[in-house]
Amino acid sequence: MSTPRSSTPLTDQPIPLRAKLAAAWTSFMFLYAYVDILNFFTPGAVQDILNGKVFEFALSQTFSTTALTLMAVPIFMILLSMTLPATMTRIANLIVASLYIPVTVFNLAGASWLYFYGLGVVLELILLALILRSAWTWPRTAPSATAPDGGRMISAHP
Repeated sequence: MSTPRSSTPLTDQPIPLRAKLAAAWTSFMFLYAYVDILNFFTPGAVQDILNGKVFEFALSQTFSTTALTLMAVPIFMILLSMTLPATMTRIANLIVASLYIPVTVFNLAGASWLYFYGLGVVLELILLALILRSAWTWPRTAPSATAPDGGRMISAHP
């Protein structure tokens, strides 16, 4: 089966900023999870887990709850980036992405496979930078001088 060819170039459709933010958080979440999953293949990792230890941390309900919380935040940022009002979405993305920079860098502490963890951290930091830049430069629209309400919505209710 052949695809029809046209001399007309394809046109990129603009992607809404909320979708870009949600996609960046989704990518971040997958990287974050896959670095942890792939860590199981590093020598001694599974044995350490069986012995009740992850890096220097004892496996406990506190450790697991903290790990779940750290994973849940980017998961919820996908939803929040698509559903919160614009101002709240911008603020949430700026705050959460800023807080995840030191969390991400901390993952290098004690890393035995520096190339592996280094690549994971660099990729995650690139995504966090993209999120910060996108949220920081959120487009603004000025109120219209020609609109009867000055660009604000007129409410039927006082």
